[in-house]
Amino acid sequence: MFYDGYAYHGTTFEQTYRCYPSSFIDKPQIESGDKIIMPPSALDRLASLQIDYPMLFELRNASTDSFSHCGVLEFIAEEGVIYIPYWMMQNLLLQEGDMVRVRNVTLPKGTYVKLQPHTTDFLDIANPKAILETALRNYSCLTVGDSIMVPYNNKKYFIDIVEAKPSNGISIIETDCEVDFAPPLDYKEPERPVAPAPAKAREVDVAEAEPKFNPFTGSGRRLDGRPLSYEPQPGAANSNGQSHPVASSSSSGSEKATQQNRGKLVFGSNVERSTKETTKVGAGKDRKQEEEAEKEAKFQAFSGKKYSLRG
Repeated sequence: MFYDGYAYHGTTFEQTYRCYPSSFIDKPQIESGDKIIMPPSALDRLASLQIDYPMLFELRNASTDSFSHCGVLEFIAEEGVIYIPYWMMQNLLLQEGDMVRVRNVTLPKGTYVKLQPHTTDFLDIANPKAILETALRNYSCLTVGDSIMVPYNNKKYFIDIVEAKPSNGISIIETDCEVDFAPPLDYKEPERPVAPAPAKAREVDVAEAEPKFNPFTGSGRRLDGRPLSYEPQPGAANSNGQSHPVASSSSSGSEKATQQNRGKLVFGSNVERSTKETTKVGAGKDRKQEEEAEKEAKFQAFSGKKYSLRG
């Protein structure tokens, strides 16, 4: 006969007992495994039946219909009472003195099991698989949905049974079982770092923040030392808030040159050409003015009235 995927023989051991944790008996070692303590009458009944060894049992809470599997350590409990690990009572939602049904069962040997630690502290152990292998030697079977307890270095680590093959309940006695780990329940993925802004964008922001440098924005001076034909006006300013001279209406040649090159220096052939033209025009005017001045201021001897020496 098969029940919930497990094989039950025609002559099956099935009995209801009142359960208590291991603290009620001087057997603290059962807390680090899945073995229970049964009364001697259970041994007599099991010995008369054709059951498979090692002895495995199903524990079921009739009120919540939750179940788990376990082995047996000794047959020294009082009649009508069994002692089970406290973590197993928590899985079955049992309180002290609650009734639990015990049935013998044959489980297949496990080939794969997936475990999920409750905290990341278990993964911080130097070799968690070796610790787990040592701890599971105290276990005879595993059931999907249970949370087993693994003691190490005076600390208790709880681990969930997430998946098992070939069935939800497997025997791990004298078998090679592949073990896989799921991320711990309190595991959080690390936050992705925010990508820094591109270098070009930062350079543009810095350039916009700094004031622009605009050279040669003051008043100009002539190369020949003569005064300018215009005076800079303080009210005139460009878009950057820097003042520029405003040309007055004088000669057409100087006005064109001022409008073309206002506030700038012209390098290259243009500046040579404009300098030559300005020099030629200025030199021609200077020569004419000098010639006229020489004519006017030239000393002329004997320019007065004429007198005769004879009297």
